[in-house]
Amino acid sequence: MKNLAIGALLVLGQFACNSEAKKQAQEDAARLPKEVLEVMNAHGGLENWREIQTLQFSIPKEGFDEVHTIDLHSRMDRVEAPAYDIGFDGSSAWSLNKEEEYEGDPSFRHDLMFYFYAMPFVLADEGINYDVAEPLVYEGKSYPGVKITYGAGVGEAPDDIYLLHYDSETYQMAWLGYKATFGKELKDGPPSWIKYDEWADVNGISIPTSIAWQKLENGEIVGERNRVNFTDISLSKENKDASFYTKEGIVD
Repeated sequence: MKNLAIGALLVLGQFACNSEAKKQAQEDAARLPKEVLEVMNAHGGLENWREIQTLQFSIPKEGFDEVHTIDLHSRMDRVEAPAYDIGFDGSSAWSLNKEEEYEGDPSFRHDLMFYFYAMPFVLADEGINYDVAEPLVYEGKSYPGVKITYGAGVGEAPDDIYLLHYDSETYQMAWLGYKATFGKELKDGPPSWIKYDEWADVNGISIPTSIAWQKLENGEIVGERNRVNFTDISLSKENKDASFYTKEGIVD
C-alpha cells in the first residue's frame, strides 16, 4: 500500500507539472507573436528553457575568466573575477572589491551581459510590447524583425528599445539591434548592432558561444568592431542556494 501511495503521488505530481506546462504554453501563444514563438522554437523552445534553473558561462578576459551565474527564475546573479565580485541578491545590486576598487555601477553591470547572452529567450519576459520592425538588409540578405519595447516600470531601463532579426527560413536569431539608456536618457541616432552567428547546443538549447558588436558608418553596418566569446557554458535544472547570490554569503 505504501508503494502504491508513493506511485500515486508521483503520478499526481507529474500531472500537475504537465498541466502547468500546458497552461504556460497557452499563455505564451496568446501573448507572444507567432514570429517570436518560431524564433524561440528554433532555439530549443520556451518550455525547455523554463525547465532550466541555473545558467552559467565564462567570458575570457586578459589574464582571467569572468564567471557569470544566473538563477533564471528569480534573476538573482553573481559575476566573479579575481579583483571583484558583483551581483544581485533579489532585492539590490552589490559589489565586493577583492584586489582593486570596482568603479562600475553594479545596478546596470551585474546582468548586462546576461541579457545579451540569454537571447532570444529573455525577449519572452513579461511586460514586453511587440511590433513589426523594418527588415535588416545585410550583404544582400533580408532579415525580418520584431521591435521590442517595455511597459512603464518594467526593469531598470524601461525606455530601452531592442530589435530582434532572424533568418526567414530557419527562424534562427541573427541580429540584435538596441538603443539602451543604461540609466541615462535615450540618445538619438541609429541603434547599436550585435551579430549572432555562433551557437552551440547545450541540453537541447541553442545558445551563443560568441557574439560580435558591429561598426557603423552613416548608420550602416560595415563590419565587426569587437567580439565576445563565451566558454564553460552550463544549463542546470538545479538551483544554487540563495546565499550564493549575496555579498554576505561570499564574505562569510
